[in-house]
This record gives sequence, structure tokens and C-alpha cells, in this order.
Amino acid sequence: MRGKRAIGGGRRQLRHVMFQAALVASHHNPILKTFADRLRAGGKPYMVVNTAVAGKLAMIANALCKSRQKWANQAA
Repeated sequence: MRGKRAIGGGRRQLRHVMFQAALVASHHNPILKTFADRLRAGGKPYMVVNTAVAGKLAMIANALCKSRQKWANQAA
């Protein structure tokens, strides 16, 4: 495949909510902010960074559900 890729699979509303949450988290959550800043410094485009943060949010949510723990805000 050549050119830019697009994400169109999955549930549209859930994907929209995850991207909005990733946008906020990449600016306000210290751990995800450092992750997003590192990707931006590496020259990644906006949507690639936002998609990576959304994926990391999904992994965190799954880990919290699996371990039956609540979110604990920790500094980086």
C-alpha cells in the first residue's frame, strides 16, 4: 500500500470516543503526554500519535479490567 493509511474498521462511535479521550490524555496525563511528545519529536504525524495514544489507553483499560483495579494517577 502506498500513501496515507486510514482507519475505518470497528465501531465508529467507540473509535470517535477513544480518539477524543486520547487527545485529552495526550495533553493532560503525564505518562501519556511523555509518550505522545516522544512520538511527535520523532516526526510522527498527528493522527499516528493520536492512534498510538488511543491504543495505549485501550491497553490500560483492559489491564485495569483484568486485574479488577481502579485507576491510580501516577507521575511519570
